[in-house]
Amino acid sequence: MAALEEGFTLSAVPLGAGPHGLLGVEQSDRPDQFLVTDGGRTVILYKVSDQKPLGSWSVKQGQVITCPAVCNFQTGEYIVVHDNKVLRIWSNEDVNLDKVFKATLSAEVYRIHSIQGTEPLVLFKEGAVRGLEALLAEPQQKIETVISDEEVIKWTKFFMVFRHPVLIFITEKHRNYFAYVQMFNSCTLSKYTLLLGHEEKSVIQRFTASVDRKVISLMSLSSDGCIYKSLIPIHPNDPEKNQRVVRSLLLKTVVSGNVRNGVALTVLDQDHIAVLGPPLPASKECVSIWNTKFQTLQTSKELPQGTSGQLRRRKIEVSVQPPPSKQLLSTIKKDSEKRIVEELCKFLASKQTPDFHTIIGDIVLELLGRHKVEPSFYPRNALMQLIRTHVLSYSLCPGLMEVALEKTDVQMLQLCLQQFPDIPESVTCACLKIFLSISDDSLQEAEINMESVSDYIDSVQEEKMEEQTEILHNGFNPEEENCDNCDRELNKKPQDTAEETTSCPVIPKRAALLNAILHSAYSEMFLLPHLKDIPAQHVTLFLQYLYFLYLKCSENATMTLPGLHPPTLNQIMDWICLLLDANFTVVVMIPEAKRLLLSLYKFVKSQICICSELNKIEVSFRELQKLNQEKNNRELYSIEVLELF
Repeated sequence: MAALEEGFTLSAVPLGAGPHGLLGVEQSDRPDQFLVTDGGRTVILYKVSDQKPLGSWSVKQGQVITCPAVCNFQTGEYIVVHDNKVLRIWSNEDVNLDKVFKATLSAEVYRIHSIQGTEPLVLFKEGAVRGLEALLAEPQQKIETVISDEEVIKWTKFFMVFRHPVLIFITEKHRNYFAYVQMFNSCTLSKYTLLLGHEEKSVIQRFTASVDRKVISLMSLSSDGCIYKSLIPIHPNDPEKNQRVVRSLLLKTVVSGNVRNGVALTVLDQDHIAVLGPPLPASKECVSIWNTKFQTLQTSKELPQGTSGQLRRRKIEVSVQPPPSKQLLSTIKKDSEKRIVEELCKFLASKQTPDFHTIIGDIVLELLGRHKVEPSFYPRNALMQLIRTHVLSYSLCPGLMEVALEKTDVQMLQLCLQQFPDIPESVTCACLKIFLSISDDSLQEAEINMESVSDYIDSVQEEKMEEQTEILHNGFNPEEENCDNCDRELNKKPQDTAEETTSCPVIPKRAALLNAILHSAYSEMFLLPHLKDIPAQHVTLFLQYLYFLYLKCSENATMTLPGLHPPTLNQIMDWICLLLDANFTVVVMIPEAKRLLLSLYKFVKSQICICSELNKIEVSFRELQKLNQEKNNRELYSIEVLELF
């Protein structure tokens, strides 16, 4: 799990020391040392562990540093550009920048890139790239123009892919954005147009990117506060052609939409991204880590002293986070649950800070930590109150649902299933086992949210059996003989059939819990192995409930269930398929499941017939529309015959 390390002061120099603030913070050849370049005249080498500068170099009065200083990892020397064209190279022993190596170039430099494993690269403002050694051999060589007139470079990054250097830079022209990918092993340059979404009118403010063997994942933070993602192939099919890539929404509203400066983002790993910027219009700057897979906030920290608007990826560890509330944490460690709830109410009533999500997660972990030490201490009311803040996720408090499963706390499990988007499939199946096995008497005593079942369960209890047998379910009648052997088997006991298909096989509270399972997110590949561990009689009961829901969906033309947040038809069908795929061999051996399987078979066959007839009607209407269009184009009188199948 990604988290933030303790903060430290890298520089006491005001962020706006130069005319343009800080130009950059770059890694030195030592992991503990960084080069800090301001937008004026100075480059400072800092040692982080000692929190002090090791050296400082300045250009002469009247000169301005225009490119962040970098380290040449092959030689240990430092490189900087001032006044756009003048390149300087020096070492730790040099004192005066005016006396170190100097080369005046023939074109203006945008950025120098340097990473481990290759020589530094110089990117010019017109889009051309040169290796440092070739450039120093002939400083006044002609530099070609790559980008078009009025096209401006906005961002750039240097990668190593299979030990080969790859450079990507983004340009902007008249609010249109383009990506250029330079491959140095094949000397190819590819251009891509970044297409905005249909409804997107935002301005891109910051970029970041990660790379794998074949694709560059380009992420952009826009002025609407959202993060978008584009996938750019490293090896295009046609390098000479201007290709297009679409930006898709990755994270929604991670920073305030009206912020123009001081925002940044960087990729941490495959599933985590760090964002710098205020989450609310009036709040202070905050650095936060987001889980892109589950769209959840992992952790955050307010930065009251402000930042340079830059963010760099560093080692991600768990070292120690400041306590969210000393009084509340002290209460959790020693006082009763009643006292804890009182302090918690005071804390929740106070003004929320930008790192409110992670503070709530810390409080939950403290409560669970005490429960682990004192098994008799189960602060259920406090935990329920924290879950209802709607800011928690499974990854923020991974032990919470395990404790609820241990205590068979179905109300808490239902609430977690409804709110957590990142619950592992193994935990979802563990909840399902409890929901199917717990006794009706125990469920009657539990407080369970019934909004997903009240409308259609109540109506079922009041309907008469004989009225139900006469209803056609979107063309399906359980008594209609249209399935040969299956029909003869089902029609042996018509009274039992009607009873099976029209009454809910579980009590309403169990139905509400099962609906929470149907709404939960899952990956089929990870879910199926855990479904095989459910006892056969419980699988049969769940299938009976799903079949009942399918019949209720079929009673109206919209194929939906009434009420607030009921299961959808797709969710019902997906779970029927999942259960049968995982347990079919076992289910067919159970006598009580035979009639259910035959009913499912008959129902599916009838729906296939309906779909076939609907397809015929659709074709007929298309022909009618076509003939009508032709008729509008003719002025002569005609008689036409349309044959409906």
